[in-house]
Amino acid sequence: MKFIFEVRMRPGYTVEEYAEAWIRASEIIQRTPGARGTYLHRKIGEPNTLLAIATWESKAHRDAKDDRRDETVRAILEKHAANCDITVIGEFDEPEWSVLPPAQDAK
Repeated sequence: MKFIFEVRMRPGYTVEEYAEAWIRASEIIQRTPGARGTYLHRKIGEPNTLLAIATWESKAHRDAKDDRRDETVRAILEKHAANCDITVIGEFDEPEWSVLPPAQDAK
């Protein structure tokens, strides 16, 4: 499953500051059972807006995690809450439909 949220930096806080802290917190969170990686994307045309995607084995695994258990993660999330506007987009199952380009021969 995917947990997706948008992050907008408030004045005085940079995307680079957010990303540095996000990486540190994600490295800790990825030790949680069921964690399958995180991705951070910068929005084209809006350099202070990011899209974050956390991938989990299941919704139950994500719901079972507790960020408050780790002091470092807790401090990072509190700093983000004070410096960013975070909008949860939602929780999504793995894709049921996909269309991929045909494989191309390597030449």
